[in-house]
Amino acid sequence: MAVAARKGRTTASPLASITTTAWPGFLDSWLSRIPLPKWALISVAVAVAILLLLFLICIIRCCCGKKKPKKKERINLCGVSNSTTASLVQPEMEDLERGVEQMRRGKLQYSLEYNFRTQELKVGVKQAVDLKAMDSGGTSDPYVIVYLTSDMKKRYETKVYRKTLNPIFNESFTFQVPQAEVPESTLVMQIYDFNRFAKHDIIGEVRLPLASVNLQHVIEQWSELAVASKVEEEQLGEICFSLRYVPSTGKLTVLILEAKKLKRMDSHGLSDPFVKVHLILNRKKWKKKKTSVKKNTLSPYFNELFVFEVPFNQIQNVDVVISVWDHDKVTKNEPIGKLFLGCRATGNQLRHWSDMLSNPRRPLAQWHILQPPDVVDKALGLKSHLKLHLASR
Repeated sequence: MAVAARKGRTTASPLASITTTAWPGFLDSWLSRIPLPKWALISVAVAVAILLLLFLICIIRCCCGKKKPKKKERINLCGVSNSTTASLVQPEMEDLERGVEQMRRGKLQYSLEYNFRTQELKVGVKQAVDLKAMDSGGTSDPYVIVYLTSDMKKRYETKVYRKTLNPIFNESFTFQVPQAEVPESTLVMQIYDFNRFAKHDIIGEVRLPLASVNLQHVIEQWSELAVASKVEEEQLGEICFSLRYVPSTGKLTVLILEAKKLKRMDSHGLSDPFVKVHLILNRKKWKKKKTSVKKNTLSPYFNELFVFEVPFNQIQNVDVVISVWDHDKVTKNEPIGKLFLGCRATGNQLRHWSDMLSNPRRPLAQWHILQPPDVVDKALGLKSHLKLHLASR
C-alpha cells in the first residue's frame, strides 16, 4: 500500500503542474479573485465587445455621413453667441416696456353733435385717462385746445387741471360750420401740459376728419392720443406779463415784461411792436395805457409798469385786454394779436386771473399765446370795426 501510495503521488504531480501553468502571471491572479464561472466572464466580455462595436459604428456614421440642410441651419444658428442670438430673436423686456412707455400718451373721450338746421357743430371734451407725465413729479397740468382746420383763428381752451393724469373736463364748444364745409374740415383736439414760466408742452392730439364721421347721430367715443402733427398754423406770438392786485388799496398793477415770436408785419420781415393795456368795465371801454415802441424786432423787451385804480367791488366786473400792435408812421397801426383776462375768460387767462385774486399783493407772471384780434373782440362783445385804441382820443 505504501508503494501504491507513492505511485499515486508520483502520477498526480504532473497534473498539478499543468493546471497551474494554464492561467499564468497577473491575469491568473486577477481572474482567480472574481467569484464567477468562466462562461459568465466570457459572456460579459462578448457583450462589452458588441457595445464597443456599435459605439464605433455610430461615431463613423456621424462624422462621415451626409448632413441634412436643417441640421446645417441649426449649426449656423448655434455658432452665433448667446447674447446676440437672444437680441435677434427676442428683444429685451426692458426695451419693449420703454418703447411702449414712449408711445403711450393717453386717451381722450369726446362727443360730436351737428345741428343741420343751425349748421353748428357742438364738440364736447369729456375726460382723459392715462396721460403721459410731463412734470418731474410724475404728473401733468393738462388742458385741451380745440379748433377746426377750416377756421384756425377760432380756438377754444378748457380749464387747466393741476397735477393729474386723469382730468375730467366736461366742457363743450360750438363751431359755426356750413354743411358744405364739413367734409373739408378736420377737428383737432390737442392736450397741453401747462407751465407758468416756460413753453407749454404738448402731450398729444386727436385729429378727426369730419368726412369720416357720420354726423347724422350724436357721437361719443374714445381715441388714443397721437404725436402732435407738424401742420403749421398762423403763429401770432407770445407775451409775458405780471398781474398784481391789492384789495385794500384797489390798485391793479400790470407789468408788461416781454414778447417773442411775434408775427412779421413789415415788408423786411420784422415789426415795430408796442403793447396796449385796456380795462373794460361792464363791457364798456374804461381805461387804457400803452408801452413804448420797440423798433425792428419780433422779440421785444419792455419791462414797463402800469397801475390802475379798480375798487374791490368792481374787480369782478373788469376785463383786462392785452394787445400787441405794429407801429406804422405812414398808415394806421395794425393789431398783431390780443387776449383778455377776467372772470369771463377761459383757459390760461382765467387761471392767471384766478391766481391773482387768490394771492393778493403778490405779483404773478405768466406767458400767454396771442389770439386773433377779431376772435377776442367777439368774445368780449365788442364790434370788430370799433378799435379800442380810439377810446382815449
